[in-house]
Amino acid sequence: MKIVDTHAHLHMKHFNEDREKIIKNFENDGIEFIVNVATNIEDSYLCIDLSKKYERIFTTVGVHPHDSSNVPDDYLGILEKLAKNEKVVAIGEIGLDYYRNFSPKEVQQKVFAEQLMLAKDLKLPVVVHVRDAYEDAYSILEMIGPFNGVIHSFSGDREYALKFVKLGFYLGIGGPLTYKKNQQLRDIVRLIGEENIVTETDCPYLPPQPYRGKRNEPSYVKYVVEEINKLIGEDVSEKLINNAKELFGVNI
Repeated sequence: MKIVDTHAHLHMKHFNEDREKIIKNFENDGIEFIVNVATNIEDSYLCIDLSKKYERIFTTVGVHPHDSSNVPDDYLGILEKLAKNEKVVAIGEIGLDYYRNFSPKEVQQKVFAEQLMLAKDLKLPVVVHVRDAYEDAYSILEMIGPFNGVIHSFSGDREYALKFVKLGFYLGIGGPLTYKKNQQLRDIVRLIGEENIVTETDCPYLPPQPYRGKRNEPSYVKYVVEEINKLIGEDVSEKLINNAKELFGVNI
């Protein structure tokens, strides 16, 4: 099976001991490519450095809502410069997180909107993080858009699944799809179909059911694809890869 992980964090410390081994196994694991996702300015530099070393790794630059309060005054200029690197395929991970509220809501909204406008200027897709903030995130995206992008680790309801798809977004589907109690997400996958999905891990977080409580890895996206195939009733792995290539402009 060929697979794509559109949301990994391989630059994080969780992979310091075996990062190179994991990457060298991409071909054996059937991994066409991954998108390694930044969460702040420092991350963005690390992600670009990692992507330059490996053909199958692409990257994003951006500031996560948790880090919104800590952006330097010139952060948009820094991101714009970094985004010109040929391995950068999106602005992200950006968005709103009212579950943790590590940054005030008003600050999150401001930094989210500013990065969306940057993405629009640069004609890049966006990787959007939303947790307990679907109403505000949708309103901001609708107001500033249209965009190409993905709602990462979608955890909303049926209504918002349809609304984001109508806005032109893919839904990022990862390990939680395999959790026994997550029938709502399985119903949503059936509802929106494979044409509106990209696969992801969010590694080292959110491992699929067989690895719950352990570190997630890019190769584990196969469990997500297998579950999607079961829900759709046929092998849609090639379509899922093509969705990712189309969204991020990857030719590999």
